[in-house]
Amino acid sequence: MSHKLDQTGVRARLMLGAAAVALAFAGAANAETLRWARVADALTLDPHSQNEGPTHTLNHHIYETLVGRAVDGSLTPRLATEWGISEEDDTVWVFKIREGVTFHDGTSMTAEDVVFSLDRARTPPSGMAALHAAVEEVTAVDDTTVHVRLSGPAPLYVQNLTNTFIMSKAWAEENGVETAPNFAAGEEAYSVRNTNGTGPYVMVERDPEVRTVLQVFDGHWDDAPAVTEIIYTPISEAATRVAALLSGEVDVVQDVPVQDIARLEQTDGIKVVRGPENRNIFFSYDMTSDRLASSDAEDNPFAKPEIREAMALSLDRNAIRQVVMRGESQPSAAPLPPFVNGWTEELDAFGEPDYARAAELVAEAGYPNGFSVDLNCPNDRYLNDEAICQALVGMLARANIRVNLVSQTRSLHFPLIENWETDFYLLGWGVPTFDSQYVFDFLVHTREGSYGSFNGTRYSNPDLDAKIESLATMTDLDARDAVIAEIWDVVMEERIFLNVHNQMLAYAMRDGISLDVHPENQPRMTTVTFD
Repeated sequence: MSHKLDQTGVRARLMLGAAAVALAFAGAANAETLRWARVADALTLDPHSQNEGPTHTLNHHIYETLVGRAVDGSLTPRLATEWGISEEDDTVWVFKIREGVTFHDGTSMTAEDVVFSLDRARTPPSGMAALHAAVEEVTAVDDTTVHVRLSGPAPLYVQNLTNTFIMSKAWAEENGVETAPNFAAGEEAYSVRNTNGTGPYVMVERDPEVRTVLQVFDGHWDDAPAVTEIIYTPISEAATRVAALLSGEVDVVQDVPVQDIARLEQTDGIKVVRGPENRNIFFSYDMTSDRLASSDAEDNPFAKPEIREAMALSLDRNAIRQVVMRGESQPSAAPLPPFVNGWTEELDAFGEPDYARAAELVAEAGYPNGFSVDLNCPNDRYLNDEAICQALVGMLARANIRVNLVSQTRSLHFPLIENWETDFYLLGWGVPTFDSQYVFDFLVHTREGSYGSFNGTRYSNPDLDAKIESLATMTDLDARDAVIAEIWDVVMEERIFLNVHNQMLAYAMRDGISLDVHPENQPRMTTVTFD
């Protein structure tokens, strides 16, 4: 049995206290302290509560997964040293667990901790549950061997594990966090603000949305990183984030505003690293309710194919790319990055906007005077997210769809989708498994059990659900790809998503620091090197 590395493969405000701390470290970049800024903080420190990029990114420094994802997209061994399908039973995945791993509280990690963590991650309200929907049983054969039995052969299951973190069973039981808290319901728990992982860094200070300090864990099993202390500062305002880098208050900015990339590339003492992200930005809408809560229409316009077509004809992706994103995006019609299995050029193809026809469709659908609706948009999660929403508002107005933009922080935005409290919204979606099933499980499948946790459209198609569920245990990969194509045909025909573009990434850093762009925008500070 062996692992297969080639498998499919200062918050916005910078308040005086945070600023004073940053200034105290100005000019101190060295092989020990790294001051890292990005647009948003982790929503929670609980490792299973929320399936969200910035949350995972910070947690990857404190907790660890069985397998990791390298910058080239390949799987790498972490807490599992080997993995493969059992020769005796093709429904069972076998994981050999790394020996000599210690939690931050000094206790040893064993296979029982892995079993507990996978069971916790696959149990709602965990945000990770859909990734493990086909799992029927997790067992510890001995202290270093774990068997995961699925409902059928699942040759790609290991791809689902790159963001499923391993916890201490004893610590969770001691602190009453045997199940993941419900983030969408605002549930509080010990694990939301406290940690005990096996990762390369220990959390020593935490002020949510202001500052988090991590220090190297001397008991970590891997080679010691060059960075021994991380000062992590969320800075939501783009100008403030860039100013902090230029003044020497921070060393690395993860989310470089698109309007500042060219200037930073020409600034002495600063370098910019660029690359595509495994993430799409799209709009979606309530397709099934009888009436929209925020609309002046007496029914649900989004339930009508003509309205969804009119919206598609109103979206000018190239204008958003040129004006809003300054060329730093890849316009596309499907919420599926080119990294991902199932992507085709045909899925990405889109036409030019036709506002006259869009307005005709709105009238033909029964709205001669148009209609109004609220659009919910985050303003601190994706690159130029609020500006993208503002652009769409103007475009839809030309089709006589009057949109009221409601923009707010992502900690308030995401629960609207999860709780079905929004008629129309923007969302970004990465695909850490590099496979279309991940999109279907979370965004397309009927919301039930482990499935559909981010299906804010209320879309439900039992035939499609059955096909989606079948993907987890299909061993004929050619036949599986054919089913994926069939599902995409329906998704695109139904216009469940109004996709805008694939997101591009840029990291900026002071000279002397090297950090590669990660395709999931989850950089590991353990990989930082200093000249």
